Amino acid sequence: MMFEEIKKIAKDIGTRLDLLRSFIDLPQKEKRIEAIQGEMNQPNFWNDSVLSNKLVKELKYLKSCVVPFHKSAEKLQELNELVEISQDEEEMLQQIYDEIQVLTKDVSEVELKNILAGPYDRSNAILSINAGAGGTESCDWANMLLRMYMRWVDRKKASVKIIDTLPGEEAGIKSVTLSIEGEMIYGYLKSEKGVHRLVRISPFDSNKRRHTSFASVDVIPAVEDDATIEISPDDLRVDIFRSSGPGGQSVNTTDSAVRLTHIPTNIVVQCQNERSQLQNKQMAMRILKARLLERKRQEQSERMAKEYGRKQKIEWGSQIRSYVMHPYNMVKDHRTSVETGNVPRVMDGDIDQFIEAYLRWKPEE
Repeated sequence: MMFEEIKKIAKDIGTRLDLLRSFIDLPQKEKRIEAIQGEMNQPNFWNDSVLSNKLVKELKYLKSCVVPFHKSAEKLQELNELVEISQDEEEMLQQIYDEIQVLTKDVSEVELKNILAGPYDRSNAILSINAGAGGTESCDWANMLLRMYMRWVDRKKASVKIIDTLPGEEAGIKSVTLSIEGEMIYGYLKSEKGVHRLVRISPFDSNKRRHTSFASVDVIPAVEDDATIEISPDDLRVDIFRSSGPGGQSVNTTDSAVRLTHIPTNIVVQCQNERSQLQNKQMAMRILKARLLERKRQEQSERMAKEYGRKQKIEWGSQIRSYVMHPYNMVKDHRTSVETGNVPRVMDGDIDQFIEAYLRWKPEE
């Protein structure tokens, strides 16, 4: 009976909202919203642009957690009241059923947004793709992953800039680095870090044999200003060279590309797609600081794992997902076991099911 099913779904949503209320510490967030709004009403609030912009971003984030929660709770109460007076009206119950299905999806989105409460989850991201061993095959696979993430960025209405590209010798790319800006971008994309495996009939093999290719994806938060990361000029080697590959005006004609080597860690970062040497150096320095921050976080994770006696895999080589195009069609995430047979849709940027499953699975793990 539709009436009983609606009541069951409504009860489940109510339970989820009660758990979410305590999980997100709703009173504390509301108190913080009130405090920020009070500061914004001060006449000298905008004098310090750095602080004011930081507070505006924080307010936007807090409201994105709190407002949808209240809207969902109010909608649930409205539907509960409506279903009680409509239990004998089939047409009305159908409308309520449709609305409660939408509400279920809305609550899932609220849950997911509040799961992303890590210190850098609200940051922009720097995403790198590197082709594995296998020559042209792997370079082509890296290029396919690049397109997949570019399409995902479009779906999220975020912005992306290619910072550095190393083209393959025959096709595809050996490596690429992207700067991606948007709401909760690092929080979402951190799920993509690892090795991605492709199985298909190679378009580069005249004998039409099946090939397996690998590419690694690395994602780090793009932290605008982190006081804990300081780089001494003595620890830095700066190399200037001419940009390679396709480019626009002034690219390939001047020595504007910049390579930074952090001598103590041997971390190398380069940027060649900005318009000037200065811009390339600024972007490269930003990425270097982000990589040093990520290294610091990994060292802390390793120390914690050792302290608590747990063995954790932090190396980049752990395979996370397989994309099979022959002899059958399937994309499967090996961490969450989520899979789909619609490979073209995934390659067109529809990867939210894998991202959401990972974000829900990670806290449980």
